[in-house]
Amino acid sequence: MEWIKSLNKAIAYMEDNITENITCEDVAEYIYLSSFHFQRTFNLLTGFTVGEYMRNRRLSLAGHELLTSNVKVIDIALKYGYETPESFSKAFSRFHGVTPNEAKKTGTILKSFNRLTLKIILEGGNSMDYRIEKKEAFQVVAKTKYFNEVTSQTEIPKFWSEYYSAGLDDIVCGMMGICVQAKDNREEWKYGIGCERKFVKEIPDGFEILEIPAHTWAIFTCIGAMPNAIQDLWKRVYGEWLPASNYELISDYDIEFYTEGDSRSDDYVSEIWIPVKEK
Repeated sequence: MEWIKSLNKAIAYMEDNITENITCEDVAEYIYLSSFHFQRTFNLLTGFTVGEYMRNRRLSLAGHELLTSNVKVIDIALKYGYETPESFSKAFSRFHGVTPNEAKKTGTILKSFNRLTLKIILEGGNSMDYRIEKKEAFQVVAKTKYFNEVTSQTEIPKFWSEYYSAGLDDIVCGMMGICVQAKDNREEWKYGIGCERKFVKEIPDGFEILEIPAHTWAIFTCIGAMPNAIQDLWKRVYGEWLPASNYELISDYDIEFYTEGDSRSDDYVSEIWIPVKEK
């Protein structure tokens, strides 16, 4: 429950500072979470990135002010963080379907994007198979690329397709997808495809070694076709298991582990590993 309280506290902070130039890092720092974990959790539980949420709220509030007051368009644009009327008009039109000047006319229909409040809703009796396992430090040989929370769900599957199309799986088996969590408040974070160092004789060009520290891991079993099955499991881990468990996340590596077989099959087996510690 503390997990949900922290996110609601973050939403309240964003709402209180909706006209200020705050960043994801500012919000994460306010609730004592890493920027990486805050952005990932917010996205998985709400379906929006932090940037999308704040942009939609600002444009919704701007539309209401234009409709109900005599404030100039340029003043509204500046109030909600747009440097020019042109950039504001473009964003406003894309969101509302009408221009800011049209929004001031009586009878104009505008979109409303309401403030979020997160709640825990218990549904059904769906089980989630997991185990807690201690592992010593190990190395992974991986091909890596940088992603952000906005693009990761579509671009990481493309990265896997490119990996197999280029025949890299024959060089370094794509047994693991490793997420290197950003610790310096960067918006982008590193994701690698590869396998444990012990299975690779020589490090191929374009690959690197990732040092995975010793951790206690919560390991979740995923059954279903990629990538939807594992993306859905990530949502359940953050939305169901973490809020109710006696564990909290450690800001470090997350790992997706893939078995042999047809990844498009409904009975394909994979795993999610997250480093944790007891509360």
